[in-house]
Amino acid sequence: MKEVSQMRPPLPPFTAATAARKVRLAEDGWNGRDAEKVSLAYTLDSVWRNRDQFIRGRAEIISFLTTKWQAETEYRLIKELFAFQSNRIAVRYAYEWRSDAGQWFRSYGNENWVFDDTGLMKERHASINDLPISEHERLFHWPQGRRPDNHPGLSELGL
Repeated sequence: MKEVSQMRPPLPPFTAATAARKVRLAEDGWNGRDAEKVSLAYTLDSVWRNRDQFIRGRAEIISFLTTKWQAETEYRLIKELFAFQSNRIAVRYAYEWRSDAGQWFRSYGNENWVFDDTGLMKERHASINDLPISEHERLFHWPQGRRPDNHPGLSELGL
């Protein structure tokens, strides 16, 4: 099946400003926790490595994200631009979530992204570590959904 491309600005080649905007748009999408909507930011044949999982294409992305957000309740994510060049962006991030057993976690990660000319992500390579935390150690307290513009980012939080 041939993909009908839709432009997904900002488009490569990225500048510091457009790369940072792309990162924030990705953060906003993931904080919305709508797997079908999030999947539209990726090519039909997008390839992911997420921890020890290998995911290919939007259908698998939707399945993966649906399962993820069912298991990781109270999910809140902050992403930060680390580096960029041409059609590539490197990101560091942290997210907090609660397990079904009530244990809170802060997950730390790095991602490397590659985009096509239309601004869709065609590769995502993610390395992530989970740290159990107590509820009083949580730092991400905004209502679920988009992080407010005045909420500190990772650097401001010392993460």
